[in-house]
Amino acid sequence: MEFAELIKTPRADNVVLHRPFYSPVEGTLCLTGHHLILSSRQDNTEELWLLHSNIDSIEKRFMGSLGTIIIKCKDLRIIQLDIPGMEECLNIASSIEALSTLDSITLMYPFFYRPMFELVDDGWQSFLPVQEFEQLSSVTNEWRLSYVNQDFSVCPSYPAIVTVPKVIDDEALRKIATFRHGGRFPVLSYYHRKNEMVMMRSSQPLVGTNGRRCKEDEKLINATLRAGKRGYIIDTRSLNVAQQARAKGGGFEQEAHYPQWRRIHKAIERYNILQESFIKLVEACNDQSHNMDRWLSKLEASNWLTHIKEILTTACLAAQCVDREGASVLVHGTEGTDSTLQVTSLAQIILDPRCRTIRGFEALLEREWLQAGHPFQQRCAQSAYSNTKQKWEAPSFLLFLDCVWQILRQFPCSFEFNEHLLVMLFEHAYASQFGTFLGNNESERCKLKLQQKTLSLWSWVNQPKEMNKFMNSLFEVNGLVIWPSVAPQSLQLWEGVFLRWNRSSKYLDEAYDEMIHIMEYNKELQVKVNALRRQLAELETEDELQESP
Repeated sequence: MEFAELIKTPRADNVVLHRPFYSPVEGTLCLTGHHLILSSRQDNTEELWLLHSNIDSIEKRFMGSLGTIIIKCKDLRIIQLDIPGMEECLNIASSIEALSTLDSITLMYPFFYRPMFELVDDGWQSFLPVQEFEQLSSVTNEWRLSYVNQDFSVCPSYPAIVTVPKVIDDEALRKIATFRHGGRFPVLSYYHRKNEMVMMRSSQPLVGTNGRRCKEDEKLINATLRAGKRGYIIDTRSLNVAQQARAKGGGFEQEAHYPQWRRIHKAIERYNILQESFIKLVEACNDQSHNMDRWLSKLEASNWLTHIKEILTTACLAAQCVDREGASVLVHGTEGTDSTLQVTSLAQIILDPRCRTIRGFEALLEREWLQAGHPFQQRCAQSAYSNTKQKWEAPSFLLFLDCVWQILRQFPCSFEFNEHLLVMLFEHAYASQFGTFLGNNESERCKLKLQQKTLSLWSWVNQPKEMNKFMNSLFEVNGLVIWPSVAPQSLQLWEGVFLRWNRSSKYLDEAYDEMIHIMEYNKELQVKVNALRRQLAELETEDELQESP
């Protein structure tokens, strides 16, 4: 298929662009296969380059011969184009609709993007399981890399290489995979060096109404226990939902077969409930009525902060079991691809200082989201403005990023990265020139040959010039576990995502720049103080030498 077939009107003159925080601009609108571009001859006017894949929905309005297209973007921006001529407006609108809803992944921009920067670091090779395992094997020899899923036949949503207990062979893993939903058998998520406890993740066991069991599964899980110690199974469903799952062939670990494990149910919502919450929150943030009661009731009705609280509470529980109880933990819900990953990845941010550095955080996203099989292509197909019926969309990853921001806000000196990194990841998960978030799992990414045909987001982020934008000036290395507050009073709306197109951040940005300036000046003064102290110490030494007979 040629893109030209979808573009009925490739260019229109005298188009007026309205967008947040800018004066209206008149210019020429051009449509390409992947971008909507508006350029103006006016001095000091920034061109608009908008990826078609960033468009969530469009609306058309007409007044006489003047047509207006309102474009609602996946990054929550709303822009307006005033186009003279009804036919031209209709043609452009239908072209944008066609180009923003392409079915084939291989027609998306990452397959056509050519970088304008020098490629120093190949992001596709940065966080491979073998490299990550080297760090683990330097502190323990109880785990091994298994290649049982090398052709993705044992578990379609797992990576080719997984970390499992050394005492469990590949044949046992194949049997366990038939006992777990989608073949997602328990694998290592995190090893706590402080006390050698571990956190694993999986999907639900297929117990069913007959009370089916799998001795190999029991052996694998028990292999992580220390003598005389109990473990915790954190199920991210309510007990009621988990019991209902048994009628459909799923269920939970039976106490009779897992006597050394205590099961805790912590209900975290999924799918359409989260998507509806996202839509309601964005609607509340865009409400222009300026009515306080209405704003507060809409914010409450969205339940967004309640979901944040549920996820953070469960992550803190998992971290507490590992660090304070000295127990191993298994986390799962139904599929193990959404709430499970939210909990395991947030628990690691709480427990592991490395995950609070830029490269450590990137490694965490690769390990616990991308390689672990979070279906980004399905979940991020639509954002909060889409008019089409939801299928598999859910803001699971955005909720995770929001939870990270909540912790970052409470511990502003413990993270090497700043809020800009989190906002950038939200944007690229929904629309990007990079191939990192394409596909739903490693198997799909291999079939699409993303490593050969697209560029990794990390190749761009890890350039020194770009990385500086994401550095937190307040960062001081903190090797401790950090315990965020999950009290309702401690949780706030993430303005950097949800209000950034409604309210100018100019004064906050100026205050932040001033803070950085003060800190840089403080560093300079500290250097001078240290130099003067050295000089003073040298002079005192000279005086002592002169005074001695």
